[in-house]
Amino acid sequence: MYELTVEGMSCGHCVGRVTKTVQELDEGAKVEIDLGTKKVRIESRAGLEQIAAAIDEAGYPVTARSVA
Repeated sequence: MYELTVEGMSCGHCVGRVTKTVQELDEGAKVEIDLGTKKVRIESRAGLEQIAAAIDEAGYPVTARSVA
């Protein structure tokens, strides 16, 4: 389980885009996003740095990350 702080998310479209980005790396990934806290919790077989880089490339800066 990874927990990331992701800036720039403000609506359902943003949630969908971040979720799709993660699931393109691991289609079985579980993604939970809380827009209020900017927290993204991810359960995935993909690596943390790979996920963070993909989210950054999608236009949503990852400002913090940790393994939960």
